[in-house]
Amino acid sequence: MAEKHFKDLRDMVMQSEKDFSDEVAFHIKYRNEIVGVKYSKFIDDIKGFGSYLLSLNLEKKRVAFISANRYEWCVTYLASATSDLISVPLDKSLPINEFEDLIARAEADILVYDMKHDEYAKAISQKENTTVKHFVCMDVDFNDCIEKGKKLLLKKDNKYDKVKIDHDKMRFMLFTSGTTSASKCVMLSHKNICSNIEAITKALDVSVNDTMLSFLPAHHTFECTAGFLYPISVGAKIAFCDGLRHLVDNMKEYEITAMISVPLLYEGIYKKLWKQIEVSKKETQIKVALKASEALLRVGIDMRKHLFKQIHEALGGKIRLLVSGAAAIDPTIAKAYNDFGFTMYQGYGLTETSPVVSVEREGYTRNKSVGIPLDKVEVKVDNPAEDGIGELLVKAPSVMLGYYQDEEATKDVLQHGWFHTGDLGKIDKDGFIYITGRMKNVIVLKNGKNVFPEEIEVLINRLDFVKESIVYGLPDKDGDVSICAKIVYDKEQVIEKLGIIQDEELEDLYWQKIKELNKTMPTYKYIKKITLTEEPLIKTTTNKVKRHEEIAKIMSE
Repeated sequence: MAEKHFKDLRDMVMQSEKDFSDEVAFHIKYRNEIVGVKYSKFIDDIKGFGSYLLSLNLEKKRVAFISANRYEWCVTYLASATSDLISVPLDKSLPINEFEDLIARAEADILVYDMKHDEYAKAISQKENTTVKHFVCMDVDFNDCIEKGKKLLLKKDNKYDKVKIDHDKMRFMLFTSGTTSASKCVMLSHKNICSNIEAITKALDVSVNDTMLSFLPAHHTFECTAGFLYPISVGAKIAFCDGLRHLVDNMKEYEITAMISVPLLYEGIYKKLWKQIEVSKKETQIKVALKASEALLRVGIDMRKHLFKQIHEALGGKIRLLVSGAAAIDPTIAKAYNDFGFTMYQGYGLTETSPVVSVEREGYTRNKSVGIPLDKVEVKVDNPAEDGIGELLVKAPSVMLGYYQDEEATKDVLQHGWFHTGDLGKIDKDGFIYITGRMKNVIVLKNGKNVFPEEIEVLINRLDFVKESIVYGLPDKDGDVSICAKIVYDKEQVIEKLGIIQDEELEDLYWQKIKELNKTMPTYKYIKKITLTEEPLIKTTTNKVKRHEEIAKIMSE
């Protein structure tokens, strides 16, 4: 695995220009044809747009940008970063009122946007008190701005070549998911992000031979650091997903070899794969092959790619590495991918840690674990209970500078050099980390027992016809708390397998499944009430359930 060192992202870009100039950086669709964009052009465009941005003499030096994942977004991010400007990437799914509030909170000087957000740009431009003085549309003005910047670069006294970056200063403003009033603005530096990229290069093995699929929203730090900056630092290629419906087609046409994503996506892919196996009536054959493969692996023979060739071809035939993060994946599904011959690693991180804290890697995998800490990252458990579970604390050069204009919230989480994650977990004797849930999600019973809803949700989600679920507590008549579950079921699968059935029959069906599930758990964890729905749970753009919003909705119904 390659080891890298960067003073800042400008240094990273210059190293990539030197090492990978003739390699393809992006595969882009142009008029239904796939075109390769080389590192040489990408970095020329970064310099050109950076030069243009510097020519605007931005007062606060803050560049806000919003769009779907695309080449121009990547150019904008690294152009502002390499120009020592402050990058403010925004969620493309923000409603217009929240977008306006975040632009005001960020005090942005310039807005770079795609045509889908033209209405947003017009709304900002019409505000009398806006700090935004410049607007660049990626679909209209972008190339002209780059060309203007390139002309300025030809001058001996150009500003871009003179840029010096203070890698300890705030240069990235990242708004966490949630409503505008609740979202915090995480301040990161070049040092934070570069230390995380360097540590990832020591843990994962991605190179110029790899093509990564960009699926998660690029504004999210998991996708930005691990799915964009990391591959650029090692000379890999990036292709943009056309959307969930086109995922498998994109994996095939771009010959994707590696990707990072969230559990919901991997679980969805797995369920579709298994459904295809069932339709083709090859369940028995696959199960026999899995047993044979396991026996061969015990004597050092790996035949998985041969035995499960059709499954590999269904995902494009080139995939070798899958990394899951942002939430806990069902360990049985992670194991299934590995059993089929894919390498699947689970990782853990937060926006405040730039983001990766730990990840599984070659020789360091363990069932249900999120791996071991990255290089130069320390993790410890604060006040562990008898079972070893407590709040996870992190100390690392990747830990944020703090929350923008929120000293009180910063003091709450940054104490004596340690970042208090708010996540509950434990660490085994070999250093493997296990996440059990969020502190604020724990259901505390009258007898003092703690119920971690995330653990029960994993079990519910394994049941037939279940798409997703949320577990929560409700006060009962005895002054205790009853464990309840809202289950999103797959109506198509129900009809396909059981035909059209009445609501009462459906509820009886699920209650039988829940009763069987209850038998596998201690009595204090028993689910006492269920609600069935076809409507998806409320989620962030990275498919994390907005738990508190969803529970508030349940309570109001």
